[in-house]
Amino acid sequence: MKAHALVTNDDGIESAFLHRLVEALLPQFRVSVAAPAAEQSWTGRSMTRHGELEAIHSSSHFPDGVEAWAISGTPTDCVNIALGNLLPEKPDIVLSGINIGFNTTESLILSSGTVAGAIEGVLWDLPAMAFSKCVPNHLFEKIRDAKGQTDGDFNTSLTAAAAHATRMAVETLAVPEMHLGTVVNVNFPVGTASDTPIIDTFPAKLQLGSLFAETRPGKFSFRYSDGFVSDPDPYTDRAVLESGRISRSLLDFSRIGKRD
Repeated sequence: MKAHALVTNDDGIESAFLHRLVEALLPQFRVSVAAPAAEQSWTGRSMTRHGELEAIHSSSHFPDGVEAWAISGTPTDCVNIALGNLLPEKPDIVLSGINIGFNTTESLILSSGTVAGAIEGVLWDLPAMAFSKCVPNHLFEKIRDAKGQTDGDFNTSLTAAAAHATRMAVETLAVPEMHLGTVVNVNFPVGTASDTPIIDTFPAKLQLGSLFAETRPGKFSFRYSDGFVSDPDPYTDRAVLESGRISRSLLDFSRIGKRD
């Protein structure tokens, strides 16, 4: 029997990047999807404490055999609800993504809803991976507004990234004990190809500074900043991604609360 993958994201269940990952997984995995009904970027590991969440069965939007739900919450809500309420059995692995845009550096990783969805899987003692795809600056808003729809060379690159993600998920399941308690955080470069090398990395340190601008007295709105990477090491996740290679970082949560 095929291994069972639970897939989530933070761009919303309509994201073509998520659908591309699901399609790539299907030859190797039985797939269930629990994803936000709307975009939940920059939500980190937040959970909906107040009010009710709705889970709408959405399998008709996916290939035959895929069980899917659109949930009116964060990625963490989605994975928790799926594991605790929707799936009759625990899956073999939790996969989050593919995110529209990269999730590198300590600051962005801790803010990422994509990474948070994978963290929730780890907290249920499951192997978990987060996948993100670098998008050229001049295409980012267009692709985001089109809910991940792409064409041309970038579309080919996204297909290659989804194929890499599937192979990496299969490899992770081959030795799951090595990854329990650890999120495998993967970032694909703009020009991902079938032979793009995968490099083991660690998160760079990023100084973001203020992320809010005053719009009128006493009122502030979010304003993205590229920040400043202060770590010159060539094996940080950001340096490897910018070199055109695939970054793979292990985020080890198994050590929290333990003494050496």
